[in-house]
Amino acid sequence: MQLQDCSKDTVFEQDQFSLLLSCFCHQQFQQKMQFDSIKTCSKRTVKWKGKDLFDLVCRTLGLRETWFFGLQYTIKDTVAWLKMDKKVLDHDVPTEEPVTFHFLAKFYPENAEEELVQEITQHLFFLQVKKQILDEKIYCPPEASVLLASYAVQAKYGDYDPNVHKRGFLAQEELLPKRVINLYQMTPEMWEERITAWYAEHRGRARDEAEMEYLKIAQDLEMYGVNYFAIRNKKGTELLLGVDALGLHIYDPDNRLTPKISFPWNEIRNISYSDKEFTIKPLDKKIDVFKFNSSKLRVNKLILQLCIGNHDLFMRRRKADSLEVQQMKAQAREEKARKQMERQRLAREKKMREEAERTRDELERRLMQLKEEATMANEALMRSEETADLLAEKAQITEEEAKLLAQKAAEAEQEMQRIKATAIRTEEEKRLMEQKVLEAEMLALKMAEESERRAKEADQLKQDLQEARESERRAKQKLLEITSKSSYTSMNSSTTALPTDLPSFNLINESLSFDFKDTDMKRLSMEIEKEKVEYMEKSKHLQEQLNELKTEIEALKLKERETALDILHNENASRGNSKHNTIKKVSEGSTLLFSQLGSV
Repeated sequence: MQLQDCSKDTVFEQDQFSLLLSCFCHQQFQQKMQFDSIKTCSKRTVKWKGKDLFDLVCRTLGLRETWFFGLQYTIKDTVAWLKMDKKVLDHDVPTEEPVTFHFLAKFYPENAEEELVQEITQHLFFLQVKKQILDEKIYCPPEASVLLASYAVQAKYGDYDPNVHKRGFLAQEELLPKRVINLYQMTPEMWEERITAWYAEHRGRARDEAEMEYLKIAQDLEMYGVNYFAIRNKKGTELLLGVDALGLHIYDPDNRLTPKISFPWNEIRNISYSDKEFTIKPLDKKIDVFKFNSSKLRVNKLILQLCIGNHDLFMRRRKADSLEVQQMKAQAREEKARKQMERQRLAREKKMREEAERTRDELERRLMQLKEEATMANEALMRSEETADLLAEKAQITEEEAKLLAQKAAEAEQEMQRIKATAIRTEEEKRLMEQKVLEAEMLALKMAEESERRAKEADQLKQDLQEARESERRAKQKLLEITSKSSYTSMNSSTTALPTDLPSFNLINESLSFDFKDTDMKRLSMEIEKEKVEYMEKSKHLQEQLNELKTEIEALKLKERETALDILHNENASRGNSKHNTIKKVSEGSTLLFSQLGSV
């Protein structure tokens, strides 16, 4: 026997029974299994029963909570389930090959969080319920569809990161029913914006937690887990029979949301059928039996199978858990505690790593700042040196000019003495000589003043040169201080940026072992109680958010595109009716309406 799982590319061989079983579209939970050919049939392979095939699939998936699932096939437009105690080849399967089986959930839990133990079981239910909502087999109001989509995104992508999950990252995802999209004048970008806003609030939830939150919301939808069948009562009135984990419900054909009457499993004494007639006997013998029929014998058999299976699970939930379930729950609790401790450890390591990176970035920033200051000080030093050189050169030129002027003044004084010694004795010559002497004196005086001014300017330039050199000396001193501080900071950053006592992130060869003590379990119990209180507060906040979103998008609704289910849901919501209180109300009125409904 060969079992091929296309999602894992693994092949299992057993005996001479050649059977190709292909698991198709695992993400949408459409595990399709095909009988490709039955060639050589030995005595053993001919005796294979449905349970043998079903167990093989469950072992392949690693599934232990097998009582929820079954192998479904279609015969003459009617759904049927492979019987566990009947030979596979003896079933009324289609004659054409290959024969397709769907590995699906046959029975649904009353409370997914309490009953679904294994993570694989939760994941398979999540995939199936998600597909049923998207295919509109389960009615979901628009605001709840957005919330469920946000949890589906969290389960697939993990925590929201604005640097990674940029605008348009959900463009290729199928997250909302087409009915919801067509009902509003909203672009895909507007839907994505609202889904992302809720998605960002789910930070810190692991995949299994996000999927469980999805199921906890979905299980409160009116059509969740209900199998509908068209029936007629004794007078031929067309009705719908709904079978689910809570009991049997009778619907009007035009209203699959609100049952006309409900019969919880604990109020039903017996269910049986003969030919095409189906009989429900209430526990209260004062109430007449309710009889109905369907058009096909196969449908009656299917109804009986679902009734028996759902009733068995209903009674099983109200008894003490079997040893196997107790072991599974204990393992699940330990696994949950281990994962929680592991997540806490990783969170601490991540926090320490982020703090170390922030410290390193701060030190690098400080180092860059010091380098910039050093560069600026170096540039200032270079400018000071250039200024000092210019001032020295200018002082030298001024000193030379002063010397030259002093020389010219001396020459003028000599010329004046010479003119006085060689003065003409005549008055005219004397007058001219006096005039020249006066001019020479004025020129000498002017030269002396200019020489004195140049000397003062030379002294001032010398003083400026001394100040420039002093400024240069201080700049060099500051540069030395900054350079020494930068080297010290670099050495400090090399030791501080990545602390040596940080835990290693290499988890490849790390073997984890946990010793669960009483104190750990007590602390875990306290955390669970705290989570329950937080969940109640969050539920209230969540309902407020749903109402806000509903009010926000109400103006964009196209009333003419509302379906009959939309209208019925809005009427129930306006009356404050939910799935559970509706069933409770109709159950309380079953005594009054039972006989009327059976004879209508």
